[in-house]
Amino acid sequence: MSSPGPKTIRVGTRRSALALAQTNLVIAALQRAHPDLTFEVHAMATMGDRDKTTPLPALGKGLWTSELEARLTSGEIDIIVHSLKDMPTTLPEGCVLACVTAREDPRDVVVFKKRYQEEGRYKKLSDLPQGSVVGTSSVRRAAQLRRRYPGLVFRDVRGNVETRLAKCDAEVEEGKGERYDALIIAAAGLKRLGYEGRISQYLDSTTESGGLLHAVGQGALGIEAREGDEAVIQLLKAAEDRPTMLATFAERAVMRTLEGGCSVPIGVETAWVEEDGKKKLRLRATVVSLDGKEAVDGEQTADVNTLEEAEVLGKELAQQLSTNGAQKILDDINKGRVTGAALKVSDV
Repeated sequence: MSSPGPKTIRVGTRRSALALAQTNLVIAALQRAHPDLTFEVHAMATMGDRDKTTPLPALGKGLWTSELEARLTSGEIDIIVHSLKDMPTTLPEGCVLACVTAREDPRDVVVFKKRYQEEGRYKKLSDLPQGSVVGTSSVRRAAQLRRRYPGLVFRDVRGNVETRLAKCDAEVEEGKGERYDALIIAAAGLKRLGYEGRISQYLDSTTESGGLLHAVGQGALGIEAREGDEAVIQLLKAAEDRPTMLATFAERAVMRTLEGGCSVPIGVETAWVEEDGKKKLRLRATVVSLDGKEAVDGEQTADVNTLEEAEVLGKELAQQLSTNGAQKILDDINKGRVTGAALKVSDV
């Protein structure tokens, strides 16, 4: 792009309703700050969108991002709007995470079958009888919840938000399809698509029975740009939320240090807290075996003002977890993947 800067910004995104809604949020923020610019949306279906049947762990890292990144590095698009939780913690050469926007609610939530919700049958996960089927495509969610709710059955469910809600709500006759009594899903996606009314229970570290820590970056949007494209990187500052960016960089450092991807059972939770008269970042993390029987938890709080300090906090907590047994849990999971023994949420 020629100096002094671009007049049209080509924005890459996935084609799902949620991805497009999130992209529109980012464009609106940038348009307010840069009314002279034009934004073009370039939407595409990624491998993760096209393959609706293969369990997510089997698809590997970058299933939502790599094809978009190829278009970014080739110059076909200028930026990519991602759900930050879908972004690998190590980016391809020539790509940078240039901006993180203000975070929507990062928690996971419980959504009951619509009939149950209308009847007022259940209010929280612990109300479900033993043997109830809970749908989730995330091994992180399933592993943590098996630890707390061993009587529930966790079954893989794929698709966009609307598809998963439809699968949960469907009335399925015995032996004629997969039945779900509830879903575990991100609050952010439901809220951004107008489905907040489906939320029955929020899950976090304070929830009964020990709760659930969310995914790295969950609820935040990450904007990826080409390394060295300073004109674009600078204009993205208008959409940046610094506290969210610092918190999520710490979370991503935990995962990167443990060499985990979005399909491993690493949960995190960050909060800005007052300590010694200063606003500090508290970072919690957990690593849980797929059957929920082994777990390592950790927490650290630090004065974080720069991205480098955020990275240090995340790395130190990851090293603490690793020393206490987290790396063994992850190594065992990866060995199982090689033999195909740990690929489906419903396998354990």
